[in-house]
Amino acid sequence: MKKYVLVGTGGRAEFYYGAMVKDFKDTCTLAAFCDINETRMAYANQLLEERYQHPAIPAYPAADFERMIQQEKPDIVIVTTIDRTHHTYIIRALELGCDVITEKPMTTDENRCQEILDAIERTGREVRVTFNYRYAPHNTKIKELISSGVIGKVNSVHFEWALDTTHGADYFRRWHRDKRNSGGLLVHKSTHHFDLVNFWLDTTPQRVYATGNLLFYGRENAEQRGETKFYQRAYQSEQAKSDPFALDLESNKHLKRMYLDAEMEDGYQRDQSVFGDGISIEDTLGVLVNYKSKAILTYSLNAYLPWEGFIVAFNGTKGRIDARIVEKSYVNSGGSKSEEGQLEQLSILVSPMFDVPYEVQVENGIGGHGGGDTLLLQDLFGNPKPDPFNRAATHIDGAMSIMTGIAGNHSLKSGNAVNIDDLINL
Repeated sequence: MKKYVLVGTGGRAEFYYGAMVKDFKDTCTLAAFCDINETRMAYANQLLEERYQHPAIPAYPAADFERMIQQEKPDIVIVTTIDRTHHTYIIRALELGCDVITEKPMTTDENRCQEILDAIERTGREVRVTFNYRYAPHNTKIKELISSGVIGKVNSVHFEWALDTTHGADYFRRWHRDKRNSGGLLVHKSTHHFDLVNFWLDTTPQRVYATGNLLFYGRENAEQRGETKFYQRAYQSEQAKSDPFALDLESNKHLKRMYLDAEMEDGYQRDQSVFGDGISIEDTLGVLVNYKSKAILTYSLNAYLPWEGFIVAFNGTKGRIDARIVEKSYVNSGGSKSEEGQLEQLSILVSPMFDVPYEVQVENGIGGHGGGDTLLLQDLFGNPKPDPFNRAATHIDGAMSIMTGIAGNHSLKSGNAVNIDDLINL
């Protein structure tokens, strides 16, 4: 029986604590919450009692993080705070003798990443990064096909990720819109995608070139399209009532309790206008990556498209794999957790070099991301079985996924390609 504490009780936290107290109560003990916002922790405890019939647990202010570790003596700390603070809690937890499970991205820049790697080396403790996309059955099937050699050695990958005007827009309402908090979409969101390429090809990135900008969201772009009416946030705004991009916190009980009712403590506004000032992240991105296997990746991310999901093509020495996955649109914490990553369309086509192309069938499981969330949680909190695909992500996997995006951010600034080995020492 492992004892856990969780720091950061925002939108992602319930994914973990809900599973522990409902499905893994025989292997997990949830001991405490920690957050900068006491109202939000109180709501998390209310959910524990009302939704999961679990007694409330101690709630510690962020300033008492070390006291929580000393008093509760957890085996593992789960980190689900905003991205720029991940390293603070990861490193201190390791130093206080705990292992860590952290939300992606592991951190936001190369200096914080190096500090985490050094702390792991110094303490001998373990950090796991929760890449649920690895566990999605369609992504595992792609890994299986490539590993089987059906298209030979993969020489190039073309990977296009589409974020829609519901989920994609949400990054521009929240704390993610400030690049200091999230590292931008190349780090916060693309870490999933770059990890998938590392996972699929069993290789690591070497050299990155990126280009991109804020071309759709933000006030200046809206003005250039002829917009004349603006607002700072949706709450109590007449202008927001006619804006399809606005988020009405009052109409969603869960979002209201977690954010609107809690903002008097920390000033965080969950419903900022996506066409306001102060957005410092890009919404349109293109990346070229060279890998140590000699493979080449061409990647694009757009955050304002009519559908959500991805198209990926693998070109190998014996053929090609084409996959198209369309996901159900959602707002983070705006509905059922199982809606996140649910599939509306899935096709995987294998085209052998001298044979007839054929579709590959994939059976999805129950839960978010085609059943991938369920498998990840079982791996984290249950009694995992041996996994021939090695989907459990280590700190090295976490570092290699974010370093593609971090190198991309450097490339955006300099206009030059960036070698990852020049940024970090593994």
